[in-house]
This record gives sequence, C-alpha cells and structure tokens, in this order.
Amino acid sequence: DEEILERLKAIFQETFEVDTQSITMDTHLFQDLDLDSIDAVDLAIKLQSMTGKRIKPEDFKSVRTVRDVVATVHILLAQQ
Repeated sequence: DEEILERLKAIFQETFEVDTQSITMDTHLFQDLDLDSIDAVDLAIKLQSMTGKRIKPEDFKSVRTVRDVVATVHILLAQQ
C-alpha cells in the first residue's frame, strides 16, 4: 500500500499540482484535493498506464478517497 501511495502522490503532484504533504489514505479526492470529474478521468488513465490494465468506468465510479484508489490498483494488479 505504501508503494502504491507514493506512486499516487507523484501522479497527483505531476498531473494535478497537488501538495502531496497533505495526502493520506483518507484524503477525499473531490473535497480535499478539489478534483472534478474530468480529473477523475485523467486519474483513471494514469492508473491504466501505471498498471497496464484497463479500468472499467463502473469500477471507478465508487472511488472517493485515496484508499479507494489504492484498492482499485490492487484489484487491477490482481487481474490476469
């Protein structure tokens, strides 16, 4: 989880210019990081390139926190 979190922090900083100091597993993507639906699509694309797996839109709809993103990455990495 820690390795995934560090990679996510890099994505948040590079893509959305977010201060990564404040990011924890409980950080809310939309309320705390001020991301919007277009940013969520960008994040899904970044995760796709990070994992090499395609993210189904319905799998990403329930993602609200950094912890949810980490869980999604775990699911993607577990897929064959």
